[in-house]
Amino acid sequence: MLPTTLTPAAVSRVKAILFCIALIPLLRLFVFGFLDMLGANPIEFVIRSFGTWALTFLLITLTVTPLRKFTGANWLVQLRRMFGLYAFFYALMHMLSYVWLDQWFDWAEIGKNIAKHPFIIAGFSSFVLLIPLAATSTNAMMKHMKRNWQKLHYLVYPIAMLGVLHYFWLVKKDITQPVIYAVILTILLGIRVVWRLQQNAAK
Repeated sequence: MLPTTLTPAAVSRVKAILFCIALIPLLRLFVFGFLDMLGANPIEFVIRSFGTWALTFLLITLTVTPLRKFTGANWLVQLRRMFGLYAFFYALMHMLSYVWLDQWFDWAEIGKNIAKHPFIIAGFSSFVLLIPLAATSTNAMMKHMKRNWQKLHYLVYPIAMLGVLHYFWLVKKDITQPVIYAVILTILLGIRVVWRLQQNAAK
C-alpha cells in the first residue's frame, strides 16, 4: 500500500531511486553489447529495445494520475514529469538508433521508408508529437503557457495510441506484447473517459 503523504526529502529519495532504475534498460544494452548477447541481429535488438521502453514509460506516465486518485498518494504526481522525460529519452534513442545504426543517415532512404511503411509513419508521428511535450516540461514553461500548457500536454493520448499502433504494425507474427500494451492503454484511457462522463453528469 502506498503512503498517502511523503516529506519532500522522502519524495526526492524516491525520485533518485526511480531515476537510477529507469537507466537500467540502457545499461542492459551496454552490458549485452559488451558480452556479445544482442542476438543474431543486434541492430534490430537495440532499436526494438529502445522503442519498447519508450512505450513502457509512456504508459507508466499515464498510470500516475489514476494511481494517485485511487490511492490518495498525491506525491505521485511529482514523478510524472520524470517518467515522461524518460519516455522521450528512450523514444529519441529509438529514433537515433534507426537513423544511425540501421540507415547510416541516408535521408533519402529514410524518407522513402517513412512514406512507404505505415508503422514508420505512426512511430515517426508519435515521436514528433513528443518533442513539444519534452520542450515544455519545465516549471518556467508551465508558468509561461498557463492553461495552454495543459491543452498541449493532452497530446500524450494520441502519442500513446500512435505508439501502440506503431508496435502492432511492426510485429509480424507474435502480437502478444502489442496486445498487452493495447489493453493497458485502453484501460488507462477508459478510466479517464469514465471520469469525464462523471464530471459532466455532476454539472
